[in-house]
Amino acid sequence: MLLFVLDFLPFVLLGAVLGLDVVSFPQAMISRPIVAATLAGAFAGAPAAGLVVGVALECVALETLPFGASRYPEWGSASVVGGVIGTRGAADALLPDPGAWVIGVMAAIATAWLGGWTMVQHRRLIAYWARPRLNSLASGSMRTVVALQVFGMTSDLVRGGVLTLVALLVSWPITTWAIDAWRLGAVETRGALIIGAAAVGASAVWKVFHGFSVTRRLFVVGLAVGTMLVTFRG
Repeated sequence: MLLFVLDFLPFVLLGAVLGLDVVSFPQAMISRPIVAATLAGAFAGAPAAGLVVGVALECVALETLPFGASRYPEWGSASVVGGVIGTRGAADALLPDPGAWVIGVMAAIATAWLGGWTMVQHRRLIAYWARPRLNSLASGSMRTVVALQVFGMTSDLVRGGVLTLVALLVSWPITTWAIDAWRLGAVETRGALIIGAAAVGASAVWKVFHGFSVTRRLFVVGLAVGTMLVTFRG
């Protein structure tokens, strides 16, 4: 069991760092699903398959508008989980196994939801730790400010790592079962998953753009041109 957990260590560290990027530091957008899942796939030896998983997750993540202290899904650690799970059994390290892909996307969505809850608890932990030091903060104590920043980032790093590990431990046996038991064809599975993810992504983009007439027209034209390019080149 220990060796099994140690096999996940590179992915746990990656999930911890990308979970930290979501809010705490450095907010460099490396926690976006299309980046995080591709990195996880590269760690697993199948970067192209990880990218395919990341594209589906990115469409779903477009629905998220992370404003202020509101609760929203944590896609950094979650996308690492999706990338690792989704690339299991990847054919020629290009396309994911259909069963693993579905479980990977579902595991990432579930982990993102749970990650949003852990972020709220993390904020409460920081508030609890800072409350006895309010006088020092009010006086402008640099030592207290730095200590609070370091504590916040360190605890967020641990949060992302633990979340990634727990999600992988839960999802791994389910994926093993799915790879063996999945009977739906690869084309049908991928088609259904992409259509569902694209529908969520399109609705999210439309929700942002539909109030501005010029932007709305540009979006429709861009969507039409992109669809034609994919159709004719495919």
